[in-house]
Amino acid sequence: MPRPSPRVRLVDVAERAGVSLATASRALAGREGVSEEVADRVRRVSRELGYVANPYARTLAGGISSTVGLIVHQIDDPYFSEIASGVIEVAAEEGLLVQIAHSGRDPGNELRQLHHLIAQRVGIILIAGSGYNDQRVEGEARAELAGFQRAGGRVAVIGRHALGVDAVLPDNEAGGRAIAAHLLDLGHRRIAVAAGTPGLTTVADRLAGVAAALAEHGLSLGELPVVHSDFTRDGGRVAAERILREHPDSTAIIALNDAMAIGVLSTLRAHRIPVPERMSVVGFDDVSVAADIAPSLTTVRLPMTQMGRMALTLALKPKSARPRRRPTGHTLVVRDSTGAAPVLGR
Repeated sequence: MPRPSPRVRLVDVAERAGVSLATASRALAGREGVSEEVADRVRRVSRELGYVANPYARTLAGGISSTVGLIVHQIDDPYFSEIASGVIEVAAEEGLLVQIAHSGRDPGNELRQLHHLIAQRVGIILIAGSGYNDQRVEGEARAELAGFQRAGGRVAVIGRHALGVDAVLPDNEAGGRAIAAHLLDLGHRRIAVAAGTPGLTTVADRLAGVAAALAEHGLSLGELPVVHSDFTRDGGRVAAERILREHPDSTAIIALNDAMAIGVLSTLRAHRIPVPERMSVVGFDDVSVAADIAPSLTTVRLPMTQMGRMALTLALKPKSARPRRRPTGHTLVVRDSTGAAPVLGR
């Protein structure tokens, strides 16, 4: 019989058996939800490797807890709450707990949250939200996550480009192109952009899509007023006030997420500017309230709950030689907040 080795972890058993950590844990614990064939394979591999489970430790891998750590940029943004709901659904199916942390789109705070979760010995870390254009900042997060993975942890991210881990990638550039093309097809040319926080890769990607649509009509993003403010509802209000003050002849506003779009609509309502008769507004994400506000919001739909499910499902899979990528696709959803460009100055 092989000698039990303290160096053999449950993650090693899962990888050798070709199953997820959660499946290996359930198989060895004799819980339901695992076929007898798979359970036999996991038990055989555990014996071959000399793995000994501690029945009193709630573990997924080598002393790491069965808790999933989820870091989101903005806990009160429906975009992130819908992603979190997808994560929680899969966690419940797999018998895992979810601990949610809030970074506030502050890369320093994100690193502190990473350190905290690792110190808490979570088994899986998920990060939902844009990356940063600063390569130094991304490099620090990448190094932290690489060390966590070497220790047996699992990682997946949503909306990040450069962390070298499994990723769910929202269709940001194509979605930006779709909302801009929609306004251009309606005859709008005096378009302003409420662009969100500078330095975020999501903002850059969505702006790149807007620029691509403009180029097809012989226009340039440089010709449009692009107002950067917080990627929040209050940021949308600030951007809209500036657009109305400095670019009063605008006939449409592109908000690069729905939270900002809701802030834009609030400001237009306060100024008694009719939407869409005088000003059209588009958002991005299609959060749950987008269809219920008045006027209902034209936006790009991302499958946010499914994105959360996809991210945790990726993290639960056996580790692959190369990071896996899962695109989300997008859908343009036309509602009441957009209409034909008005004829001004006549």
